[in-house]
Amino acid sequence: MNGHDPGDGPGEAAMFASLLEDSAEDLYDNAPCGYLSTLLDGRIAKVNATLLTWLGYTREELVGRRSFADLLTVGGRLYHETHFAPLLAMQGEIGGVALELRAADGTSLPVLVTSTVKTGTDGQPQLIRTTIFDASDRRAYERELLRARHEAERERERLQRLVTTLQRSLLPPSLPDVPGLEAVAHYHIASRDEVGGDFYDLFPLTRDRWGFFLGDVCGKGAEAAAVTSLIRYTLRAAAAYDPDPDTVLDTLNAALHSEYSADNPHYCTAIFGILTPDGDAFSVTLAGGGHPPCLLLSADGTADYQPTTNGMLIGILPGATFTTRTIRLAPGDTLLLYTDGLTEARTGAGGERYGDEALRAFATRLAPTTAAGAISALADLVDGFGNGLDDDTAILALGVPLPAEDPP
Repeated sequence: MNGHDPGDGPGEAAMFASLLEDSAEDLYDNAPCGYLSTLLDGRIAKVNATLLTWLGYTREELVGRRSFADLLTVGGRLYHETHFAPLLAMQGEIGGVALELRAADGTSLPVLVTSTVKTGTDGQPQLIRTTIFDASDRRAYERELLRARHEAERERERLQRLVTTLQRSLLPPSLPDVPGLEAVAHYHIASRDEVGGDFYDLFPLTRDRWGFFLGDVCGKGAEAAAVTSLIRYTLRAAAAYDPDPDTVLDTLNAALHSEYSADNPHYCTAIFGILTPDGDAFSVTLAGGGHPPCLLLSADGTADYQPTTNGMLIGILPGATFTTRTIRLAPGDTLLLYTDGLTEARTGAGGERYGDEALRAFATRLAPTTAAGAISALADLVDGFGNGLDDDTAILALGVPLPAEDPP
């Protein structure tokens, strides 16, 4: 073995040697980039054939007659005078600057420019050497990226309008007036790009009886929206037939389990309640299915959870059971229902959840309050979570106003 590749031979060696015979001048003149040397006053002293070809000039038209700045567009000359030349003088070099050269026929050529100052043995600057790369393909690529970005932004805006419209269609446009009751709701969308599955409603059943509900569908997007629509329709229809909260949730459970249990199961959590006037107060009968308990902010300044324990997730099992609870909503009291986006918001650097106890403490500081006051404070709280709010949040407050004081 002599260490040479088997394919080596006199012919290949001669060809390789001939390639090395290219002169330095030829390499400079026909390089794949433009070369330019200018005196310190900017006059062109030397230019290679590549740059001349790009711009359509002859060597005689540029050398000793024109400056580098003369080859730039109006904007380029301004940038050269105010930024490029001063930085080059201070640093001795500047690289990768995007400029546009003006060709002999008036067209523009986007380029990337790198310049260095050549100094003599005494350290004094002698001339400026500039390398120029054709950036036409890069500029076209950047324009295509920008066009694609603008198109994506327009498409996202269309999607967000669609999401907003669909979200609104799943919520009541306004809450009805209930004599002797103040009802206020708030819905916070965590993402404008995806429909949430939170829902609420308040509606009349008879002249002196009202139904209400609030809940959360598992999942997001169009499929969750379809489930939400089914839930709202089923709850209203079931309540019209038999308003017992336990029976209403049982009907919803059967509907969800029948519709979605096969290949694509869906479930939700919910609280359903019936409001019945009781003198200057209201009797509230509640049933819950896997949902966070509601909070009662009392006129005496306390705030306590009103759990509907043992209520199962709705739609999972065919024979789910639910627990009913009855409370009295007296003047000055406010009943607060919410979805778990509120308590599961991340509030600390370590990703800690806001939690039930923090909400209770917040509600205690609010009590006593009105439905409108509670919603206003909670809306500010939710907005303050910022990016820590991962999920949509629905809040429904039902309050009995205190009687108006007679004027003195």
